[in-house]
Amino acid sequence: MKLSLTLLIFILVGAPSVSPAADATSRKPNILLILADDLGARDLGCFGSTYYETPNLDRLASRGVRLTNAYSASPLCSPTRSSILVGQHPARTGITAPVCHLPTIVVEKKLVSGKARVNVANSVTRLKPDYHTLAEALKGAGYATGHFGKWHLGHNMAADDTYEPRDQGFDVDWPHTPKAPGPGGGYLAPWKFITDAAIKDDAGRHVDERMADEAGKFIRASKGRPFFVNFWLFSVHSPWNARADYIDHFKKKTDPANPQKNPLYAAMVRSMDDAVGRLLRHLDESGETENTLIVFWSDNGGYAYPPKQTDPAGFAEIPATSNLPFRSGKASLYEGGTREPGIVVWPGKVKAGTTADFLVQSTDLYPTLLSAAGVAPKAGQKTDGFDQSAALTGGTPPRTRVFCHFPHGDAPRDAVMDGFYAGSYIREGDFKLIRFYARADDGSDELELYDLSKDPGERTNLAKEKPDLAAKLNSELDAFLKETDAVIPKLNPDFGKAVPDEKAAPKKKAVAADDLPGGWKNRAGVATVRDGVLNIHTKGANSFLGVGAPLSAGTARFTFRVRAPQAGEGKVALLAAAGGTESLSIPYKIAGESVWETITLELPVKENTGILRLYLPTNSAAVDFDDIVLTPPQGEPRRWSF
Repeated sequence: MKLSLTLLIFILVGAPSVSPAADATSRKPNILLILADDLGARDLGCFGSTYYETPNLDRLASRGVRLTNAYSASPLCSPTRSSILVGQHPARTGITAPVCHLPTIVVEKKLVSGKARVNVANSVTRLKPDYHTLAEALKGAGYATGHFGKWHLGHNMAADDTYEPRDQGFDVDWPHTPKAPGPGGGYLAPWKFITDAAIKDDAGRHVDERMADEAGKFIRASKGRPFFVNFWLFSVHSPWNARADYIDHFKKKTDPANPQKNPLYAAMVRSMDDAVGRLLRHLDESGETENTLIVFWSDNGGYAYPPKQTDPAGFAEIPATSNLPFRSGKASLYEGGTREPGIVVWPGKVKAGTTADFLVQSTDLYPTLLSAAGVAPKAGQKTDGFDQSAALTGGTPPRTRVFCHFPHGDAPRDAVMDGFYAGSYIREGDFKLIRFYARADDGSDELELYDLSKDPGERTNLAKEKPDLAAKLNSELDAFLKETDAVIPKLNPDFGKAVPDEKAAPKKKAVAADDLPGGWKNRAGVATVRDGVLNIHTKGANSFLGVGAPLSAGTARFTFRVRAPQAGEGKVALLAAAGGTESLSIPYKIAGESVWETITLELPVKENTGILRLYLPTNSAAVDFDDIVLTPPQGEPRRWSF
């Protein structure tokens, strides 16, 4: 049989070479998802900051599209993180508060009653393994998958638990801190929040910088195989500490007239940008830049309030950042709480140096990234997000509305955290309707309607001026809440009622400096009682509450509910008598985020004691308590309610 000339040439010469460009278009794109923690919508130079310095992220934005109407799914972190990994609203998954570091495993959402005026949701504390995560879907399509940085979606309490990154589709998890809601103890080595003793570094090195190097190793090791790098920065979450030289640099350029003027926070932003730049250099050196889709996002709005505790000292009374013109910040349902700086770079697909104003939310990352990789979502798993790949490449945007459900918070109207109150919102076009649950004096919901095109600061409530529009949007919000089976906060029917041996707490009353309910002595700061909650505005380090607590030898148990805006560490101490030395000191940690946490400590009493001291957690200016129980080694528990 005669061979054709074409076949003969193929055999003798070999197959025609494929150009790198053609090869790149036929390969699955690598995916690099960079998530900042608590970064505000205006905290990058490319998004309007004239104070912070973010050259690496500014260059990244110049290579792709800036998304000016990008939203997180929640004003707090864990709910947004879950929305990215599974593409579902927090209202549906039930992860509605940042409580996934807590030891108690809660996997079913429900409403809980308490002492506050409004009963709110009991958030789920674990991302259930039932979901087919972004990492699992990509891994099934042949991707190498690596998670680097903060997780805060659950940790394992037993050998058969499956809540950590390696259980949820990731081949690599560095530095493996599933219990850490933030870099407790500080960003600079030696790191206290990393429990792996093998992870060490030169003193003063920033954890995000080291994380970039570890991700770079992973990228190189994945050569010849597409990779998914989930790079979840610890920056710029509390604690508030940074490099001294960076702080000095920003002190010199601070303008008192600029609402962004905290040099310490500016230094934290610069270190974050350094880490991103370091990661991008590793990507360049690997030769994979032109075949890598890069997304930059933040999990919620910027912390627009005074940090109160900083390291070094001197910056505690200056708001960490400003989200202006957007109202409020982290933990708020106003724009400052969920508006984000979104950037997408997709070589050959997304036009470089462009800006887009279509609506996009963190739930959209799941279907969009899967679509870019040519992977279909798992059959039978609900996806709330929209595939934005066509919109990113010049097509018609699929999303016309954004929803947010946040069934937590009860801050008064004049609170520093403006808008931290149980509610939901819908944005449709330029109009945004917020529903605050049971906030009116008669227990009904309150509606606020804003035209964001004219009023991005949400100061002019149009609900009464445009009742038909408010009713329409409220009805659409109802449909969303019903479809997601959301937990709806309700007025507490028992609020204000007398209970046995107690009288309901007055609406609000000041408490004398040394005289607290139940015999407690205040050595912590200014105290008030409101709606049954003891609030302490702390005076700083070594602030504590003390009470007479005669305990005999044995094991006592001390439990209390606490809420504070920032993560921190405190301790419980026992003394034989007032003014004596501590015979026992047991530390505790809180995650902050202004959600209630229950702390239970075992107290191994070795000798008779007379005084118990509850030292307040560091970092937070205000701390709330509403239930304290001391169970002695022998005898009945003592309970303090306020």
